[in-house]
Amino acid sequence: MSDQTQGRLPGRERRRFAGISSRAYEHPADRSALVALRKLTGFDTVLKALSGMLPERSLRLLFLSDSVRVGPTQFPRLHAMLLDACHVLDLERVPQMYVQQDPKPNAMCIGLDEPIIVVTTGLVELLDEEEMRAVVGHEVGHALSGHAVYRTVLLFLTNLALKIAWIPLGTVAITTIVTGLREWFRKSELSADRAGLLVGQDLQASMRGLMKLAGGNHLHEMDVDAFLAQAEEYEASGDLRDSVLKILNVLPRTHPFATVRAAELRKWAATRDYQRIMDGHYPRREEDRDTSVTDSFRQSASHYADSVRTSKDPLMKLVGDLAGGAGDLGGRLRDRFTGSGTGGSGTGAGGTGTSAGTGGKGDDGGATGEGAPGSAGR
Repeated sequence: MSDQTQGRLPGRERRRFAGISSRAYEHPADRSALVALRKLTGFDTVLKALSGMLPERSLRLLFLSDSVRVGPTQFPRLHAMLLDACHVLDLERVPQMYVQQDPKPNAMCIGLDEPIIVVTTGLVELLDEEEMRAVVGHEVGHALSGHAVYRTVLLFLTNLALKIAWIPLGTVAITTIVTGLREWFRKSELSADRAGLLVGQDLQASMRGLMKLAGGNHLHEMDVDAFLAQAEEYEASGDLRDSVLKILNVLPRTHPFATVRAAELRKWAATRDYQRIMDGHYPRREEDRDTSVTDSFRQSASHYADSVRTSKDPLMKLVGDLAGGAGDLGGRLRDRFTGSGTGGSGTGAGGTGTSAGTGGKGDDGGATGEGAPGSAGR
């Protein structure tokens, strides 16, 4: 532990996760999206170009000149929370933290060489102490996971697109990279939410913070269970057309919807994985270099398979149905879009109907693969 954190205790008693690896809390979808991002043609070129264009010193000077650096004499409450989060997650180098004047509640972790955490005045004024502690832990989780570099690339590609026209990729290629970065960043938020919970160790505070991001400082008008029910209704409602609209709505966003984040976090908090971390059984950084890439891919693939199988979204249910028995692909697509009852060539437990059947065993056979129970996480 560095001199910055040695001897400093958290704001209140918490479990500390010595040597914890970011693998302990990373969402499987986060890993998969980052792997896909790194495979995008031209991504390395853009990353190297921006690293040369945006020296670390310039970024720090920007915040030094126009924001307030958090420390023992400036925003001391936030400074204590930052030391707390670094202590709990055993992050030796405490990132610099700044408060920026902006009425919109937001926080980010950026930086090419060293992470910098920035929170807005709107966020500081909105959240209470324990809600803010979860947010600071969220951003420290980003730092521990090494997300700051990619967040910085996304920030500058989005805001300075016209100034990087000289990069030999073209508008379409750059748009592809920005879209890939946004997809990864949405998934990385789920990982960082988990880190925030590990730091705060107060699920209700994490829930309240997400509710405030959605509905403002009106907790007396909101209910946690009703808020989480919105996420379930959002996932299950509508038909295939609504599923496509959901995809289009989320594409320009860098963050998942607040209801979805809250539901994902509560699911993870109820898992054995979370409890094992709290009991002191978690992956450690010293083991990271020995981690099998194949195992990581396998975990991600398993997560997506479970997500498709348990999802109530009409499009995901269709994908699950098709994967569960593709013998009558055309029939299944026709049934979904027309609502007719033509059955497929059933080979599962539902029966053995013929592909031409319009009822009876044919319908049962065509229904295999739906509704199988499975696990889920935040």
